Amino acid sequence: LRTLMPLFDPDSGLLTVSGMGDSVIDCFEVSATEPFLSQVSHCLTEAPTRGVAMVPKLALDVLSCEVMRVLQLTDSFIVPINYHVPRKSGQEFHADLYPDTLGRTAAMSAAEWWKGVYWPYTTPPRALLFNYMIVYCICINVVLPLQEAPVRGCSTSSSPLSSPSSSAAPSRSPSSTSGLSSGFLPSPSQSAKAISSMLGPSSKFRHLQGAVLHRDTHFTNLKGLNLTTPGECDGFCANRHRVAVPLATAGGQIAIFELSQAGKLADTGLPTIQNSVNVADFSWDPFNSHRLVVAGDDAKIRVWQVPEGGLTETLTEPETILQGHTEKIYSVKFHPLASGLLASSSYDQTVRLWNLESGDEVKALRGHQDQIFGMAWSPDGKLLATVCKDGKLRIYDPRKSAEPVQEGAGPEGHRGARVVWVCDGKYLMVSGFDSRSERTLYLHSVESLSSGAIASAPTDVSPSTLIPFYDPDTSVVILTGKTCRISLHELPTECVVQEVEVARGLRLSKTSIEPVAFRVPRVRKEFFQDDVYPDTAVWWESSLTASAWLAGSDGKHQSISLKPKDMTPVSEAPKEVQVRKYLPSSHYLEEKTDEQKKDELLSAMIGKLGNMDDNPLPQDVCCLADQSGSSSSQGPVGLKRVIPVCH
Repeated sequence: LRTLMPLFDPDSGLLTVSGMGDSVIDCFEVSATEPFLSQVSHCLTEAPTRGVAMVPKLALDVLSCEVMRVLQLTDSFIVPINYHVPRKSGQEFHADLYPDTLGRTAAMSAAEWWKGVYWPYTTPPRALLFNYMIVYCICINVVLPLQEAPVRGCSTSSSPLSSPSSSAAPSRSPSSTSGLSSGFLPSPSQSAKAISSMLGPSSKFRHLQGAVLHRDTHFTNLKGLNLTTPGECDGFCANRHRVAVPLATAGGQIAIFELSQAGKLADTGLPTIQNSVNVADFSWDPFNSHRLVVAGDDAKIRVWQVPEGGLTETLTEPETILQGHTEKIYSVKFHPLASGLLASSSYDQTVRLWNLESGDEVKALRGHQDQIFGMAWSPDGKLLATVCKDGKLRIYDPRKSAEPVQEGAGPEGHRGARVVWVCDGKYLMVSGFDSRSERTLYLHSVESLSSGAIASAPTDVSPSTLIPFYDPDTSVVILTGKTCRISLHELPTECVVQEVEVARGLRLSKTSIEPVAFRVPRVRKEFFQDDVYPDTAVWWESSLTASAWLAGSDGKHQSISLKPKDMTPVSEAPKEVQVRKYLPSSHYLEEKTDEQKKDELLSAMIGKLGNMDDNPLPQDVCCLADQSGSSSSQGPVGLKRVIPVCH
């Protein structure tokens, strides 16, 4: 005898039943009329069931008409079982399949329930549930465009629905990327009508495609990759000319590969950088493509200089060693404008600034109460944002104070987080986890950090933190999760504008490094797509020194156009003349008399009859073949044919 485990979905009226140890899961539709139960599915499983659980409704893919998902626990794995209603899927929401579902907010406390208080469950708007699921589907493709609005400044874009925060203006800035509408969830109090009013135009990046480049550009035969770098580290890093990859061999070794020398790597004898301790994080200097800084477990930062042309021998002595932290370092970030200015975070709960030219520590930022998950410089280089395990998001003005100038609530989860400045530094986007360990994106206004997140977007469930890379030219965020198999790093300065390439990344696997290009499909690629490529910042050249920045000076990057000299902007291209595919009816109704039409028809018929003399009928050919005693003859065009003999 086996115990039956029932799972019931009140929205769809579906009941799944599975027995402990059985290899079958049955699904029934429950009805108040006869028959009470009607079987709709009989699922045979590969292994006996040890347990079953129902996935929450907000995790379903409503675009494919998924109405229920059950997880089957076996002896060695967990199997998802999906239940779909056969409908035409796409962008249409089938409201009859998805009634308003139960909310996630508690209706009362335990004490109120004991006292006999009754209160109905909260129910979110149906449109809110639909919008949530679109975000879930889009984020699987790791592309989430952002769009700026004139009042609140920015809203994320990932779906045909728009849901900025309740105070956001529905209008769009003419200068912004007319993007996909928002995928962030507003507060539950916002009505579906308010959501509908936020509908905006489709983004020019809605068909953005990522494709792995030709195999000739790959690094293959990679061996000994270090898969245990800390969660605060991106796993590897790259610049315009070379890529640094940590190895699992002793001594904290890092391999350096020149991007111009792609191909199969040698089995042995690979020159490396030896740090003598485990590597915690590392980063290329944006203004010196030969300088690599490496943070180690010994609370030291080593500065390495890679020779021109790449490594030809193993390096064991760094150019400089920075000492000041008292415990292991989490991460290192270069200043976006000042050359030789570096920020580092550590287990000692401080962020320290370093002048690489002098090798001195110039500032120590305090105020963190726990592990520092991530940090990021503002685009103008004036402020530094951090996200901490203590649940706080902080903004520092390092030249004015060692304490935070703003502080607000960060992600609820404590498994890791990243922060990036978006929309010209007006907003912070935080990638973290919620209280249910679900990966979630949060949007914060820099002007009112203490107010908390103005919007959030749950994505999926995964143990790794989503790593965001933001392109300010296109307002596109590329999201990738670091696992034991893949990591991604963006190389925006290497884009091929002739192919309408807006971003390029490197994908690291256990045995190879593969370039990935993100392209916008366009028809008239012979013209420069100036609506996709605004003037870009020359961020690979510094605008001031570290000493000048510390003294109070501010810099700004110069801007250049990406337009090749031999290309014409698409905005100046001549308009295409539409070619008529079919001739107008007047062509067929020219001035012809009835007699002329009869003559043409008669001539055509006579012509066909005349051709029959050259092409005898099959029976005539058969008879000829029979008379000649042969079963083959030459056809009218000289091709030998096999024909049957008449009997």
